[in-house]
Amino acid sequence: MIDIIVPELAESITEGEIVRWVKNVGDAVEKGEFIVELETDKVNAEIISEEAGVLVEVLAQEGDVVEVGAVIARVDPNGSASAPAAAPAKEEKAAPAPAKEEAPKEEKAAPAPVAPVVEETSSNDRVIASPAARKLAREKGIDLAAINPVDPQGRVRVQDVAAHGTAPAAPAKAAAPAPKAAPAADESRVEVVKMTRRQKVAATRLLEVSQTTAMLTTFNEIDMTNVMALRKRKKDAFMEKHNGTKLGFMSFFTKAVTAALKAYPAVNAKIVGDEIHYNKFFDVGIAVSTPDGLVVPNVRDTDRKNFAEIEGDIADLAVKARNKKLALSDLEGGSFTITNGGVFGSLMSTPIINGDQAAILGMHNIVQRPIAVNGEVEVRPMMYVALSYDHRIINGKESVGFLKMVKELIENPEDLLLEA
Repeated sequence: MIDIIVPELAESITEGEIVRWVKNVGDAVEKGEFIVELETDKVNAEIISEEAGVLVEVLAQEGDVVEVGAVIARVDPNGSASAPAAAPAKEEKAAPAPAKEEAPKEEKAAPAPVAPVVEETSSNDRVIASPAARKLAREKGIDLAAINPVDPQGRVRVQDVAAHGTAPAAPAKAAAPAPKAAPAADESRVEVVKMTRRQKVAATRLLEVSQTTAMLTTFNEIDMTNVMALRKRKKDAFMEKHNGTKLGFMSFFTKAVTAALKAYPAVNAKIVGDEIHYNKFFDVGIAVSTPDGLVVPNVRDTDRKNFAEIEGDIADLAVKARNKKLALSDLEGGSFTITNGGVFGSLMSTPIINGDQAAILGMHNIVQRPIAVNGEVEVRPMMYVALSYDHRIINGKESVGFLKMVKELIENPEDLLLEA
């Protein structure tokens, strides 16, 4: 019998949710064939069978949350794919062990040999913890329910797990009273839709960023006249030369950001424990809107790429994102992020920093506005830009200087071409 195990997808991913089973019990399975889709907080992963055979047992249902290392199905290499033979086999196997059907979570947790599975606070109430904290707790064999978190919201973080492993045992934490059930919604007035796993994780991480960083936002405005004129003059020749690749504004902003990151290295850094890590690479994340929410794939080595290569990468990543084909390698390791609310008509906003990065640039809608030019009032295409940054790493002078440099490079695109 071959176990189908949730694979190690990435260091930051410790669990996922079963989205759908492509194969049913009794179906024939080829070696390397995709049998189940797993949704993680970053991407949807397709889990395959390592051997050919027949799917004889499913240990996790659609909607179940399963941890890395858990056995979720079994394949019999010598089984027969005939449905009549497979169905009774499952019933006979299930009859003497009803606990397997009634408590699938215990079945999933038991086989994880590499790391002890952390139990939940209770059957009804999960411990709120960051993925990194869950991973460290599994490695140390610590029960998350026994940890006293510093966070007033009760969320367990890595520091709490590390401190629990070294500090003397604290008195047992009293169980929190069960939250009152929300009143039933009036279906004629309210539509209730369960959040997807990705939405829940995104909500948790955004809240965590706002609570664990000293986030500030500085604003400026950019006169888009010159860059729009340059783009208009060059876009046809650019598309012809680069096999249909369009010249958009995003490549100008990406190159401007890259030049500014070189001038202000603190904006390209991150905090790790009590250290500041200054990244010497330039992997710029570009926020992409999809039906399942916002994702941020990275354009790698933007300091080494020209405008056409950046535009091509952005277009390819956007297509992959909307078709749910992004790989984990596309999403991990970015050093800075650009998000463009202007495509939806946003005039101004304060973007939230992405993950453990130090800053994020928000672009906005281009609006014709009257401004003073050489003592005269002219109507120009103007864009507000916002830089949200972690004040623990970046001071006010650096943040203002960074955003001012981006502004000046966009307003003088010939200088930007020289920088590139």
